[in-house]
Amino acid sequence: MKHFRHIGIFLVAALLVASCGYSKVKDISVTSVGVAYIVPTSSRSVDAKLLLTIDNPAPGFAVQEVSGVIRYQEKVIAHFVTTGPMELQGKTEALYNLPCTVSLDEGSSILEVLVIASKRSLQGLKADVSIQAAIGKNGVLRAPFTFKDLDISQFKN
Repeated sequence: MKHFRHIGIFLVAALLVASCGYSKVKDISVTSVGVAYIVPTSSRSVDAKLLLTIDNPAPGFAVQEVSGVIRYQEKVIAHFVTTGPMELQGKTEALYNLPCTVSLDEGSSILEVLVIASKRSLQGLKADVSIQAAIGKNGVLRAPFTFKDLDISQFKN
């Protein structure tokens, strides 16, 4: 009986979130991506700060972590993870700083990355991204968002 009560509470909370404008979360878009800086931390990783312009038609919420992989022609070349949380303002388009760490995949080398970079094209680069967000007052509801096969070439500045 206790189990059904928890399911009921979750459903009520989900309905409240949806009715309060969080159904527009699916309409959030990244309109531009830039790089503020890149600092090598070892021979296989860098710390970076990305500049993201995000159009958020939904109410504001906290992004706890963003992580994922970068692929070139279906081969994983790097993994990334954010190094701090980020607050998305509601119902606005704004520029955000996103500090992150990028590490080469075990099967990749710095030489491969340099060859890709020398092409001066983002064609063939894709990302799989996982976002952990806290929605609602005091982050009551935690929600994961996953995006597969994002074409990085669409984010040319």
